[in-house]
Amino acid sequence: MFLTCLGTVTKELISWMRGHESSVFSISVHASGRYAITTSSDTAQLWDLDTFQRKRKLNILQSVGIQKVFFLPLSNTILSCFKDNSIFAWECDTLFCKYQLPPPPESSSILYKVFAVTRDGRILAAGGKSNHLHLWCLEAKQLFRIIQMPTKVRAIRYLEFLPDSFDAGSNQPPPPLVKVIEDLPKSKLTSGDLKMKVTSGRVQRPAKSREKQIQTRILKQDLTGHFENKENELSDGLNKKRLQILLKGYGEYPTKYRMFIWRSLLQLPENHTAFSSLIDKGIHVAFLNLQKKYPIKSRKLLRVLQRTLSALAHWSAIFSDTPYLPLLAFPFVKLFQNNQLICFEVVATLIINWCQHWFEYFPNPPINILSMIENVLAFHDKELLQHYRDHDITSQVYAWPLLETVFSEVLTREEWLKLFDNVFSNHPSFLLLTVVAYNICSRAPLLNCSLKDDFEYFFHHRNNLDISAVIREVYHLMDTTPADIHPDNMLDVFVALTKGQYPVFNQYPKFIVDYQTQERERIRNDELDYLRERQTVENMQAEVDQQRVEDEAWYQKQELLRKAEETRREMLLQEEEKMIQQRQRLAAVKRELKAKEMHLQEAARRRFLKLQQDQREMELRRLEDEIERKVHMRDQEMATAVKDLEMRHLELESQKRLYEKNLTRNQETAAKEMREDADAYRRKVNLEEHTFHRLIETDQTQNQKTQKLIEENLAKAEQACLNTDWRIQALHKQRCDDLQRNECYQEMAKLLRKNRRKEIEVLNAMMEKEAKTWEEAEEKDFRLKSEKKASALSDASRQWFLEKEINDALEHTEGPRSQYEQVASSCLPRTSPGSDVSEVDASTWISLNQRKTQWDTMEQDLLDRVRNLRQRLTARARHSCRTPHLLAT
Repeated sequence: MFLTCLGTVTKELISWMRGHESSVFSISVHASGRYAITTSSDTAQLWDLDTFQRKRKLNILQSVGIQKVFFLPLSNTILSCFKDNSIFAWECDTLFCKYQLPPPPESSSILYKVFAVTRDGRILAAGGKSNHLHLWCLEAKQLFRIIQMPTKVRAIRYLEFLPDSFDAGSNQPPPPLVKVIEDLPKSKLTSGDLKMKVTSGRVQRPAKSREKQIQTRILKQDLTGHFENKENELSDGLNKKRLQILLKGYGEYPTKYRMFIWRSLLQLPENHTAFSSLIDKGIHVAFLNLQKKYPIKSRKLLRVLQRTLSALAHWSAIFSDTPYLPLLAFPFVKLFQNNQLICFEVVATLIINWCQHWFEYFPNPPINILSMIENVLAFHDKELLQHYRDHDITSQVYAWPLLETVFSEVLTREEWLKLFDNVFSNHPSFLLLTVVAYNICSRAPLLNCSLKDDFEYFFHHRNNLDISAVIREVYHLMDTTPADIHPDNMLDVFVALTKGQYPVFNQYPKFIVDYQTQERERIRNDELDYLRERQTVENMQAEVDQQRVEDEAWYQKQELLRKAEETRREMLLQEEEKMIQQRQRLAAVKRELKAKEMHLQEAARRRFLKLQQDQREMELRRLEDEIERKVHMRDQEMATAVKDLEMRHLELESQKRLYEKNLTRNQETAAKEMREDADAYRRKVNLEEHTFHRLIETDQTQNQKTQKLIEENLAKAEQACLNTDWRIQALHKQRCDDLQRNECYQEMAKLLRKNRRKEIEVLNAMMEKEAKTWEEAEEKDFRLKSEKKASALSDASRQWFLEKEINDALEHTEGPRSQYEQVASSCLPRTSPGSDVSEVDASTWISLNQRKTQWDTMEQDLLDRVRNLRQRLTARARHSCRTPHLLAT
């Protein structure tokens, strides 16, 4: 965990403070603003706010736990409250345990959770999860009162003392905000006697009167044991006379109470709203460049000084033109840098009271004040004043430097604090008499000085001087200075700042300030115009210089680019040479890889060709087996046909015999009938036959020639028909073989396509070649089909020719043929059926023999063609093996 310090005005990060391991729930700041305590559940840490470094760390047991650790107001005491109700007081500087508060009585024991302390640091209020509130007197170190809240109050969450002007510094709350408190009868001081009850009544707060003040003084008397008159009372319950007695006895106030005493002596109103309105106006234009004239190392101190001076300038216009105001305010800013409100009010009170009549001769030094100092010095030490006059040293040299810096240049911190303990405790004339006392106490070294520079150096630097002697001399001067020249008669008594709003400060020549302000404003405007013009010129000059620098940079860049380009070109040439060499090596490697790839492809191609050749050989063997099977089937069919023909022949023989038998029987029956008729008719016809015998013989000769010619033509026609049938059958067989061969080619093409898909990059050329081969095969197939068609047309034309010739012959022999048919029809009954059957059987046997011969011839032709096809495929495969360059395409 870490703490972050931010500026309230600039909102800038000032510092980090690391050290806590758990979350911080309480932060307490010392009255001087120099130290701070941060508290977590396991530890409390003391920080130095000047350096933002950790100074001390309080570690405790986890079983105990820290409830709260905080500073007591206006003191160097640290109060630590733990969860076991133990309360310790520690010295801030040495962390020495000063005391421990005793445990509360058992009858009203509560677990403390919340705490509150009065502004004077004397009373501690503690509460927790109970309706009891404990009030501790830290001076007596004992519990002096227990307040019992109403029964409906179960726990106290927060405590705070509200301020009052006449509560003797104990911050008792105003009556409208609390209930009436009734004290029990006092007898012996016991825990029961300490209790007080809070009733539900409400009282009206009366106007402040002397009776109320007397009651408050009685309370003060109870706490402090002494009462002074009203004139010497201070707002914080202190008494000025007693403080002066204490100051004269010890020479200074206690360090841990000094800030509290100063605030009481100066009666600071702490006008937060008015001061916030001045701060909200921002940094005054007169102090924007303060760090140039006064270079302060601490940024925090510079910011506080800048804000304080700006607030003073916003309060009164003269302070924006007062050149010595930073010197006057700086020691107080350094002292109260953590409380800007107190710092501003201390400086404002100083200006109103101790800087009276300083601004009447503005912008010159206060001549009237310096004259007072000179008159007092002339009365008490004429020799020293005469020495100043002899060396032309005026009061502006020996008095004004001490006043405008309020002795901060010639005194150390402790001496300055001791001096202002006395200044704030006395009349405003004390400061002027301090200047005279400082000169008188330093008369020995001053009488030895003769140069003006030596005098100026003396009053601007520290000297070996006892501040206590100076203070005693001041009190002596206050008592021995005549009334006519005593500054006490010329300066007003102390007047505190008004509460709520700050008083108007106009004790200066307003017309001069206004004129100077106008002149300064005019000069500032002229200066702003001049600065704007100079800024414009500087901007133009800067632009020209920047342009020149850019041009030079551009030329240099171009030169560098040119050199870089040349370097890159050389590098590119070198890289190109290296690249060429690498490409050559890569080309050699590629050639080797290509050669290896070619060898592998060649081996793969050979394996593929061998596999293809084996597949083709297997296909050829399958085709041969198929052909042998078909031949065997054809032989079986032929044998079956022959057997069928033999059976048919036997059937015909049996039918012939049956027909002959029936014919013989019929002939015998008809012969008997015909013999009788024939004998009668033969005799009748013999005459007619003899008459026409010669005519018939003549016609018979002619008819025999015609019949012979017709029989020859008929035999030729039948032979032509047989030849045509055989050719048709041969062509049909060839067509069947072509279809089988085409199916075989299709199967081979499917195998080739599968192989091409597997080896598509290797067999591109072979695919083209095969496609060409297929085209040639298809062309040849188409040519074969064309030849077959031409052959069929030729056969058809030849058949048509034969039919035409036969028709012409028939038409030519129509007359003799009709006569032959008449004769044949007349002679048919006389012809035996056995002769017809024998002729049919003979012709059928001849046709079967011819067909068998034709089938044998066709089979031999088919075998020859298959053998030729196998030889062509083998030659083509060998040709593909001799052309490996096709694989690269």
